[in-house]
Amino acid sequence: MSHRPRSGLAAVSSALLAMSRHLETRDVLKTIVASARELLDAQYAALGVPDDHGGFAQFVVDGVSDAQWKAIGPLPRQHGVLAAMLHEARPERLADVRKDPRFEGWPDAHPDLVDFLGLPIRDGDETIGALFLANKNCPKPEGSCGFTQEDEELLALLAQHAAIALTNARLYERSRELTIAEERSRLAHELHDAVSQKLFSLRLTAQAAAALVDRDPARAKGELHQVAALAAEAADELRAAVVELRPAALDEDGLIATLRTQIQVLDRAHTARVTFTGVGYRALPAAQEEAVLRVAQEALHNALRHADAGRVDVSVERRGPGAVLRISDDGTGFDPAAVGRAGRHLGLVSMRDRASGVGGTLTVDSVPGKGTTIELEVPGG
Repeated sequence: MSHRPRSGLAAVSSALLAMSRHLETRDVLKTIVASARELLDAQYAALGVPDDHGGFAQFVVDGVSDAQWKAIGPLPRQHGVLAAMLHEARPERLADVRKDPRFEGWPDAHPDLVDFLGLPIRDGDETIGALFLANKNCPKPEGSCGFTQEDEELLALLAQHAAIALTNARLYERSRELTIAEERSRLAHELHDAVSQKLFSLRLTAQAAAALVDRDPARAKGELHQVAALAAEAADELRAAVVELRPAALDEDGLIATLRTQIQVLDRAHTARVTFTGVGYRALPAAQEEAVLRVAQEALHNALRHADAGRVDVSVERRGPGAVLRISDDGTGFDPAAVGRAGRHLGLVSMRDRASGVGGTLTVDSVPGKGTTIELEVPGG
């Protein structure tokens, strides 16, 4: 066996392993594109997932800088050679894509593509994406294509496994959406119960104050102080619930910016001082980042609503290829050994489930009367 097929097989194996490590669709798309470009030694690679309106729901590129991509403008439409692969569902290998009769041009900032290889990604009879490569890094005689039949076969193999990875990612995201919907429903019920109780107490206390104003002004004043306290508690419940229900802007803003924004809101909404620091952090796969965010939210909820904390400090820092989240408060604390109902009440079970779900570890250090520190370590991608 020659050296080339062995190295190609090793590269395909590495690409397939990389795809299997991710569950989020966006992460899978990025991995497929980067793997394809490296596997076939091309300058540019792209993968488009079609929508139902003649465009692309997602379009991921590799080999183009963020500045270039921004200058190129909106996502492409399904026309020209791109449309051919989506609608005719066959490979396209061209010596010069610009000379193809279907070519319709591209924006001024778009890189100049010459030799081209494209393949549909299919799930059964459905075309769920199209994978494109351009500008093979090799000597090319005038008018010839750098991409070979062997390249096409390797890319076809990658596309078959890409279809499996994309389908699995979609199934995972659908199941997660159901979980999120259930969680939102639970939070809505908790919000309704908590605020309804506060408002009921508020109304009764206000009625008592009104009845006492004439005959016992001193007691009426005390009742009015209670009205103010209940109103403040109801406002805290609402603000905390809004933070929990707000969709995390992880895709757009990243973990650090999302955490910082939410903690600033909590710092303004509560009398406790809530701080945040991020040290040397680098982006993690989406599943890990969501786990970090949700554990932080649960721990903050406990510190601010149950532990009577005067200060809560949150930090995220890099540790090897992964990251560590730490939430420390000076609140009432508890005995971690006495889990049972208390553990479920404080969300420790769900936090541990989130940690183990992404291969992480959760450590809880707390002493009654001396505060709590929760640490979550998650691995890198």
